[in-house]
Amino acid sequence: KMRSLAPGIKLITSFSRDSWYRFFILLLTFVFYTTYHLSRKPISIIKLHDRPNLKRRHNNYQNLFGVLDNCFLVAYAIGMFFSGIFGERLPLRYYLSSGMILSGIFTALFGLGFYWQIHSLWYYCLVQALNGLVQTTGWPAVVACVGNWFGKGKRGFIMGIWNSHTSVGNILGSLIAGVYVSSAWGLSFIVPGIIIAAAGVICFLFLVESKQEQKGNKNKDYNTNTILTIFVARHVVRLSFIFYLPIPSNHRSKYHPVIFAHRVVFVLQGVVEFSLCLLFAKLVSYTFLYWLPLYIANVAHFDPKKAGDLSTLFDVGGIVGGILAGLISDYSGGRATTCCAMLIIAAPMLFLFNKIGQNGLPTTIGMLLWCGALVNGPYALITTAVSADLGTHECLRGNSRALSTVTAIIDGTGSIGAAVGPLLAGLISPTGWNNVFYMLIAADVLACLLLSRLVYKEVRGWCGYTTRLRG
Repeated sequence: KMRSLAPGIKLITSFSRDSWYRFFILLLTFVFYTTYHLSRKPISIIKLHDRPNLKRRHNNYQNLFGVLDNCFLVAYAIGMFFSGIFGERLPLRYYLSSGMILSGIFTALFGLGFYWQIHSLWYYCLVQALNGLVQTTGWPAVVACVGNWFGKGKRGFIMGIWNSHTSVGNILGSLIAGVYVSSAWGLSFIVPGIIIAAAGVICFLFLVESKQEQKGNKNKDYNTNTILTIFVARHVVRLSFIFYLPIPSNHRSKYHPVIFAHRVVFVLQGVVEFSLCLLFAKLVSYTFLYWLPLYIANVAHFDPKKAGDLSTLFDVGGIVGGILAGLISDYSGGRATTCCAMLIIAAPMLFLFNKIGQNGLPTTIGMLLWCGALVNGPYALITTAVSADLGTHECLRGNSRALSTVTAIIDGTGSIGAAVGPLLAGLISPTGWNNVFYMLIAADVLACLLLSRLVYKEVRGWCGYTTRLRG
């Protein structure tokens, strides 16, 4: 009589080969984008470093850090609109791995300025801007990979868990930078630079971007005329995405293989509204990302390392918020309504955080967790599940490459807010932190209002009404 297999082996063999590939891709892309955020975070931690010489020479030294933040974020916002173009045309494995290695180089170069005794602001601005450009390779590529491997069924929940890489990267980046901030701040950048570059090598060796590639099925190469037609047509569609314009009827017929008929415009109205909502949601989130450690140190009077460590609780809350947002939106079928509800609750919570968030350590911890969940939940949902839903909509007829474009457009628009928020915080904070929080609350309310039409449409759907397609 044959003995039965060990329970662990039974469990392993019960999953199909595709399931293991899915898990492997989910894990790889999680690690990859964790390193992207890990390498972005140190700039917010070194603001805590005591720099008497800098303070003596520049009364507005906080504005100087605002300039450095913006060099990265403006370059990132501009680059993101073009990133989708390259992401559609290049193999994602090459695109992602080269971006990670270059990002590692530029991150390390910022830290090497400490050892090379470079005191020129232009050097750091240039390195930050170049790093911002190459970091745009990350988001469209990893979302396209995950979207290629996972269907819509539990996409919100799966991507809610997966999107915690943003917060995990921020936490690790804060902790690593915090170790060196008071001694040799250059290592706060060099160590994360080495980590993301190493992850880029792993990406080159192991990433499988789609089921078709895993099975060895490659699409036939386009000839030059077809590539030119697709390039022009996608720009027509891209402009329609951004400016909410109808696609000209003569272009619909001429570029039919790419535009996939006029129903695309209907879908892309959702892209416009979610993109603009994300602009204000990222404004709030990235202001916290870049200025929260300094706020905690200034207002709650913690030492630099403790302020950096405490700021990670905002990201811990963000992990929970992203997972809850995905789970609720999967169950309810209302992506916009879930985002709107969390944004509505976030506004008074931000006000409370500013008023009572420093009344003892337990209150600070509780408010950081709550605000992190409510601010990062909608941001996580829009950049993952919503982007994937729109980019793989049935009217795109299975064109998985469109996912890279839609993701880049949504995140590119959001990145404008990511650039504006920290800049405004740097300009406003000398007048008082209260004014910074009023700005954040106003942005939160605007993000909520921009989703009102989609929320109305979802509520009508729940009440049994149907929306007629025009045209």
